[in-house]
Amino acid sequence: MFSSFRLSMTWLHTWFGLVLGYVLMACFFFGALSVFDREIDRWAIPETRFQPQPMPSYDTVLAPIFRELRAHPDDMKATAERVVGEIPHPDTLPLVSLYAYTTHRDPVLAIGGEFAIPNKPKDASDEHQHVHGWATIDPRSGRVLPDDKLKIGSGFFYPMHYSLHLHWLDLGYWIVGLAALVMLAALVSGVVMHRKIFREFFTFRPKKHVQRSALDLHNLTGVVALPFHFFFAFTGLVIFAGIYLPVDETQLRPLAKQHETLEAARTGLPHDPAGVAAPLASVDAMVAEAKRRWAARDMPGEVGLLTIEHLGDRNGYVSVFRAGTDRVTLVGQGVHFEAATGKLIREDPPPTAVGGINDFLTGLHLQHFEHWLLRWFYVFGGLAGCVCIATGFVFFVEKRKKQHAAKGVAGSRAVDALAVATVTGMLVAAIAMLVLNRLLPADLPQRGDWEETGFWAAWAVALAHAVWRTAPVRRARIAPAWREQCWAVAALAVAAVLLNWATTGDHLLKTMGEAYWPVAGLDLSLLATAGLAAFAAVRLGRREQRFGPQGRAADERGDAPLPAGATLTIRGTE
Repeated sequence: MFSSFRLSMTWLHTWFGLVLGYVLMACFFFGALSVFDREIDRWAIPETRFQPQPMPSYDTVLAPIFRELRAHPDDMKATAERVVGEIPHPDTLPLVSLYAYTTHRDPVLAIGGEFAIPNKPKDASDEHQHVHGWATIDPRSGRVLPDDKLKIGSGFFYPMHYSLHLHWLDLGYWIVGLAALVMLAALVSGVVMHRKIFREFFTFRPKKHVQRSALDLHNLTGVVALPFHFFFAFTGLVIFAGIYLPVDETQLRPLAKQHETLEAARTGLPHDPAGVAAPLASVDAMVAEAKRRWAARDMPGEVGLLTIEHLGDRNGYVSVFRAGTDRVTLVGQGVHFEAATGKLIREDPPPTAVGGINDFLTGLHLQHFEHWLLRWFYVFGGLAGCVCIATGFVFFVEKRKKQHAAKGVAGSRAVDALAVATVTGMLVAAIAMLVLNRLLPADLPQRGDWEETGFWAAWAVALAHAVWRTAPVRRARIAPAWREQCWAVAALAVAAVLLNWATTGDHLLKTMGEAYWPVAGLDLSLLATAGLAAFAAVRLGRREQRFGPQGRAADERGDAPLPAGATLTIRGTE
């Protein structure tokens, strides 16, 4: 089919990247935003704009809150479809397990629990015997915050980068997993294609024809961030291996259940309740003992996760996990106690070699560590991936649009329209969501649903605009959609900053003066985005004027587009 292995890799790189590049663009962009998801939450929910807090006392602060916790209506509805009969009223359901979770970047505390139900599942293989409840609280006072305020960072942008919010049959996970596999193939094929890869590390000619400049920038960002791109595609697949290879949900399910029972016996952490009521000892005393043991192992720190299993039962136990923000590896150094007596059951041993590698890879991907410079490197790596994919789209269109125009083919226009919607349109949707967050009334019922609807609506409008305004591509001209959406990004970003000031009083001088960087940082990032978008819009406008209706400026300068031969257009170093 191809005259050389290198040309076959070129074909694979081009078409795999084109087909799933749109998905990868979303993964990279929202993955970059997810690095500061908690900070975006603070901007979006003004009542949470205070300094991060440690895990509060369970005995005095959390225990009364958990006594008032109720099953969530959404989970009650979902569970009712899977069980026989009507579920009892939420006020009568017993709380059988609970958790409290925080990070070094969280002012608020996430809590939740499971409530037992007497109903039997409709499916014999389904062991869904509980419903969930959850809440967000102010750890300083124990006040429960309204749950209709969408955590835009951790509740929307973060899951967007790995699930696309397509939850039917876990379709989003599978699409992203396929895209990650394709990305690994594209990275390998890209290395094979570019024989002068080290030279391309230093090659960028912004004043050349757009096709040449796009290819240079595509190569440059691909080479610079190659380890980053490979690592995150690979570890993303590892983290979600349980979804892609659901061993415990197949014919091996009985073996998986047997393993759970044997593991419980080995660790001394009861797998099932005893059915005998028992009181709960002082959890604060258990937390103090866990901290003492961490300090004895030269690992002093705060509690990141607190769980209680089989609450109110003789087999109940309390697990205290350390917030391991001082290391990359995702470890919790859990210490486990009998709930009724406070007696130590188990202190998690150091992981095995295989377990340690898994913990390190997972921790490096999820970046729960406290290292601001490294976190910014993650952002730049993700944005480099976006630039690499976006310039790949541009190069594809610029290389083919004259040929397609001569033949009357609309392929270049279709690719350009999707590229505009994916690159600038995604920015329009994300920033429009922030603008809508500041415009909607604070007491609007189901406010979070309105914000999500606004995001998808803005993206749909951007797509429609891209389809409409890329018509000139069919005549081998530059699509004005890029320039117009860049101006939209700039306007929305400035509007978001001004609206934050108008609705909360937290202008940049105030937030920077108080060193409250979660809000100041997002405002500064929005202004930087506005500046870059405006700069790009001006440059695109000048290029449209220079090329004119016939698009001949490059030819008159003697800087004609690259030839159509694949062996020359992929190197970027001629």
